[in-house]
Amino acid sequence: MSNFGTDKIVGFTNGCFDILHVGHVQMLEYIKKNCDYLVIGIDSDRRVKENKGEERPLNTEDDRLYMLESLRCVDAVFVFDSDQELIELVKRTAPDLMVVGSDYKNRQVIGAKHAKNVVFFERIDGFSTTKIIQCTADR
Repeated sequence: MSNFGTDKIVGFTNGCFDILHVGHVQMLEYIKKNCDYLVIGIDSDRRVKENKGEERPLNTEDDRLYMLESLRCVDAVFVFDSDQELIELVKRTAPDLMVVGSDYKNRQVIGAKHAKNVVFFERIDGFSTTKIIQCTADR
């Protein structure tokens, strides 16, 4: 039983979601098909800059939050600014299902010990924010 509802199956994922693309939407729809309540954690603007470089994010955390909250499959979105805040968010959410990108298969998944089940979602070929930015810059 999770903290977000007495009998709801809670799904959780996190990331930058800087440029929302088909890969993101397909992952979110996959999670929602396997849960009743989908929670997303997004990196703060400061954290994105720290992890992705000074040119990022292209969309502010307020804009990214708004876009994700506007999707039918998303029930709640929270911004986190540190690994500890992410751990606390996962702990508070207590997800039945935590979904992360397959590129994390051999890496530490922050907060995973607070999830009942961790699933790795295979990336959709050709869809990544970095690739979209590179293609746009090449034009």
